Amino acid sequence: MSDLDGEFLRATRDSYDAIAEAYAAEFPDVVGRPPLDRAVLSAFAESVRARGGTEPVADVGCGPGQVTALLDSLGVPVFGVDVSPRMVALAGRAHPGLRFHVGSMTRLGLPDRSLGGVLALYSLIHVPDSHLPLVFGEFRRVLADGGQLLLAFQTGHGEREHLAERFGREISLDYHWRDPEAVAGLLVDAGFEIRARMVLEPDDGAKRPRAFLFARTPDARR
Repeated sequence: MSDLDGEFLRATRDSYDAIAEAYAAEFPDVVGRPPLDRAVLSAFAESVRARGGTEPVADVGCGPGQVTALLDSLGVPVFGVDVSPRMVALAGRAHPGLRFHVGSMTRLGLPDRSLGGVLALYSLIHVPDSHLPLVFGEFRRVLADGGQLLLAFQTGHGEREHLAERFGREISLDYHWRDPEAVAGLLVDAGFEIRARMVLEPDDGAKRPRAFLFARTPDARR
């Protein structure tokens, strides 16, 4: 891991390795997600299918693989990527018919223009502001023409929170709460076209609104 990737990747990897089993038990599938969250994922899958092409989707920050499995059930060719080796092992065990591998969103290790879609569902919250242009540039690099992107994250105004314990285990995770308009601006700077923005008010015990940003790469095929 290079210095450019920074300490946050090591902290994220080690923290999620420590809580992987408890996290997977707490969130065993997507059934418990709010209905609008599931509807957004279905819309993303439909957008990928409507684009055509055979390139797969990368579920970046896939955790134990629940959303990866949902996209697969919706007819999307998909694989999962996570910085935590323990999470990847649990995902592979729970969903043996799907592909998961260890990787970082700052360096996906994939060929240029090789993906039809990228999904980052509540995984950007651990990425410092200084690294977002790098991450969005990497997403842009690996997406083919007309490739679909869906980001989901809790909103805020640039606040950062640090968590030192979760599920009774010692961790070291920073959480970054961001303005959706600021994130959309960074996507445009990276070469994306914004298709839709949506903010859902807190429900089911959530403390912060949740933002969804749909974007895509320009499509030279049209």
